[in-house]
Amino acid sequence: MSAPHHFGNHWIESLVNGQTRLHQLPAHLAPDEANLIRREALQRINGSSLQAIGEYQHDTRPVHCENRIGSIQIPLGVAGPLLVKGQAITAQEPVYVPMATTEGALIASTSRGCRALHAAGGAVVRVEDVGITRAPVFRTSGIEQAQTFLAWIRDHYPQIKQCCEQDSHYLQLQEIVPAVVGRTIYLRFRFHSADAMGMNMATLACDRAIIQLISPETGVRCISISGNYCTDKKAAMVNFLNGRGQRIHAEAHLSADILRDILKTNSTDLCELQYRKNLLGSAMAGAIGHNAHHANILAAFFIATGQDVAQVAESAVGITCIEACEHGAIYASVLLPDTPLGTVGGGTGLSTQREALALMGIVPGSKKPGVDTRRLAEILGALVLAGELSIMAAQASHQLVSVHQRLGR
Repeated sequence: MSAPHHFGNHWIESLVNGQTRLHQLPAHLAPDEANLIRREALQRINGSSLQAIGEYQHDTRPVHCENRIGSIQIPLGVAGPLLVKGQAITAQEPVYVPMATTEGALIASTSRGCRALHAAGGAVVRVEDVGITRAPVFRTSGIEQAQTFLAWIRDHYPQIKQCCEQDSHYLQLQEIVPAVVGRTIYLRFRFHSADAMGMNMATLACDRAIIQLISPETGVRCISISGNYCTDKKAAMVNFLNGRGQRIHAEAHLSADILRDILKTNSTDLCELQYRKNLLGSAMAGAIGHNAHHANILAAFFIATGQDVAQVAESAVGITCIEACEHGAIYASVLLPDTPLGTVGGGTGLSTQREALALMGIVPGSKKPGVDTRRLAEILGALVLAGELSIMAAQASHQLVSVHQRLGR
């Protein structure tokens, strides 16, 4: 679509100057014109191009998709501005976060949570690069061979590490943790992989070590490169307890005024809902993780930024906490213990996903290895916190149904 006319320029300037929020453009604007105005405003704010996102172009670059016939379009919106107090990003960098979804009200709700965090001075976020894991499964003859096998693994860890890392400048083996049941042994390899999510790198490294070193030297057969103890793309307590990918902590203190004026609720109602829904309800359901809708935010963010969407299955096991403080305020936090993320490789190389990453200040190769993915994780942690605050507030104030009726699904 061509550049906006003079009337559109007025609204672009209003968005850039913060006089108008993204959802406040006039209802009489045609959808394409409103989209163009928002894109142009974001380009001026951020300084990065959104051309590919705006053109809905068919990306002809090679991508890991067999028997390809084209592409599926998913609407892309932005939530924000979001303030993050991290180590790879500061609260002086308000971020507009891309979210790809077909669920009505999700981005509007998350944006309301962003506004609440903005009023609170931003979300404090810290990230631990736990590392990506792969756990091949082996079969022994019994206890004695299993003990001999594990002793060999311990004694030859330096050689295994060297074999795993020989084909990559960035992959680093951190540890090998065994688990034994009957005649079966699982070796849970844990790697750091810089800005790559690292699953393919880890798989290739493990396979090389098994074929070249472990099985020939021990005589123990590997049954599969993955024994489900990794655990990839499945909700699992081993990941919940030990972490996988990025372990993300995000928190904020919100005053009674913010709860009343932005979230339309109060500390008492929010804390009761937290107790009866996220705590007791999750316990009654036998859920791994206690939260309102981490998966919603994660899926929209993963699609927009080129992550492996199936890993939402494991990443959504986080915990949301809401605690009462003095003078009607609350302390709110989220823990995402199992969040595989990357800013290079896979779907992150597609033109629209690259633009979505650039919108958040992430241009692969421009920073020290690992910094971009830490930045991405810090933004995600704050975004999940924003989404949890808003949906919990909507439920505490009994507004959830009316909002979905108004905005559709």
